[in-house]
Amino acid sequence: MRPRTHDCGALRLDHAQQQVSLAGWVNSYRDHGGVIFIDLRDRGGLTQIVFHPEHADAHKLADRLRSEDVIWVRGIVVPREAGMANPKLPTGGIEIQAHELEILNKAETPPFTPDEAHKVAEETRLRYRFIDLRRPRMQQILKTRYRVTKIMRDYFEQQGFYEIETPFLCKSTPEGARDFLVPSRLQEGCFYALPQSPQLFKQILMVAGMEKYVQIVRCFRDEDPRADRQAEFTQLDLEMSFVNQEDVMNVVEGLMRKIWKDILNIDVPPLKRMKYDEAMGRYGSDRPDLRFGMELVDVSDLAKTTDFKVFRGAIDAGGLVKAIRVPGGAKLTRKETDAITEWVKQFGAGGLPLCKVEDGKLATGVAKFLEPISAALVQRMGAVNGDLICFGADARSKVVHRVLGELRVRLANEMKMIQPGQWEWLWVVDFPLVEWNDGEKRWDAMHHPFTSPNAEDMDKLSGDPGAARAQAYDIVCNGSELGGGSIRIHRPDVQQQVFSLLGITPESAQVKFGFLLDALKFGAPPHGGLALGLDRIIMHLEGTTNIRDVIAFPKTQNGADLMLQAPSTVEESQLRELHLRLAPVVKKATTEQ
Repeated sequence: MRPRTHDCGALRLDHAQQQVSLAGWVNSYRDHGGVIFIDLRDRGGLTQIVFHPEHADAHKLADRLRSEDVIWVRGIVVPREAGMANPKLPTGGIEIQAHELEILNKAETPPFTPDEAHKVAEETRLRYRFIDLRRPRMQQILKTRYRVTKIMRDYFEQQGFYEIETPFLCKSTPEGARDFLVPSRLQEGCFYALPQSPQLFKQILMVAGMEKYVQIVRCFRDEDPRADRQAEFTQLDLEMSFVNQEDVMNVVEGLMRKIWKDILNIDVPPLKRMKYDEAMGRYGSDRPDLRFGMELVDVSDLAKTTDFKVFRGAIDAGGLVKAIRVPGGAKLTRKETDAITEWVKQFGAGGLPLCKVEDGKLATGVAKFLEPISAALVQRMGAVNGDLICFGADARSKVVHRVLGELRVRLANEMKMIQPGQWEWLWVVDFPLVEWNDGEKRWDAMHHPFTSPNAEDMDKLSGDPGAARAQAYDIVCNGSELGGGSIRIHRPDVQQQVFSLLGITPESAQVKFGFLLDALKFGAPPHGGLALGLDRIIMHLEGTTNIRDVIAFPKTQNGADLMLQAPSTVEESQLRELHLRLAPVVKKATTEQ
């Protein structure tokens, strides 16, 4: 391989008459009356190469070229002819008159070319990910990912943090999502677990006196992938000693400000703080999107004066009725509102009462049931003609908030209420320490069982746990949780008290978390930290809504790697080495109708 002097995005008119060497992939091929034009591509960009018949050897070889062939070329930089410049390309003012050509590798006809990727199914692109990654868009995303991780490392070095690696082969502590388990060959019948996060390790590092820890780390959760979640993901993990939650939040806020400035040249203002109860009450979400209105309005006092069974049933059962006003929503058709009504049922709603505003009063939908409070509702909601009012009514406030919270986001997107380039940031604070699990009839940790209660709420742990607040905080951008953290419990007695509240016995706690409890006994400092989702940050910076776009080799919705064809079966001998035997798969019997 002969050397190249430039990449395919570097040459300009200033380089005219210079002899240069380029290498890359054939992006396109055109033959114009015996003169052959090639767009040559590498990660730097595109350069047009011209092969004239007078350079016979190179011209003859060029006639054999097709898309995705890998070539090396030498020639002279010349300005393009008048009227032939391409202002859309940085190199569009020049071309290379080729004198020499070497074909480094002939490519078979690909299943698609990078220019055609938008025309093929995502499954095909993932199967041939090595071709998909040749797209300039994908290469730009991965470049941004690299730049962000470098910014992170440089920032935390300046802040005095140590980057410390933590183990991948860990102990299973099944308290949250399912663990990925790894069988041990040397310890028969025993298993490692891949870490869902380095949480326990970083707390132990604080006990060990490291004081400021950071790591860009892979984590694993055996749960169903979503558009913004993968079973294997990357997070920025940090922990600090002798701090309160404002200290941690200020460090993270400074990082976000630097990333957005360096990557997008956008100034992030000081982040507002919003308490969890306010976020849920006004937006129906603990990660509220503030780029548009449609806040939830409590109309329970009006609803209880009607005979409408849906409202009265919710109120009489101790629940509530809330509503959102959708500006201009009256233009939605019956078919569209019926589809939305079906959609909200997945969030626990029995349906979606709604009505339009016409002539200053409620019309259509459930308007006939609300006639006595029609004027008062229109006034309360600040509604005008052409608006749509949607109601959430349930005995469970959680359902009302979830339904209307999800609905406002869907409608804002469908009705294009969000302007391009909007950025709304906030910290959500004062989360509940625990939440009641009605199915299991027990308290669950809202974040994790190592989160410290607010000092003034310690007495509530035994009397009124649901009222206890946590020293927890989530950073939210445009309705997406970028990360969350908390001040940790550093006293063994408090940790045991929280474990008891969660139904974790001292014996069970010792089996699962004995190493942490032991560490807390020997002088643990007050400490706290946070984890940021790197993949989600890149999604925001690059304007994509699919996490698979920002990961070089992602999994599909069912956790498969289509390029590697993984997961896959293994040989029987491997199972024997691991002391494993597969149970036969029992298929469920089906009954013919």
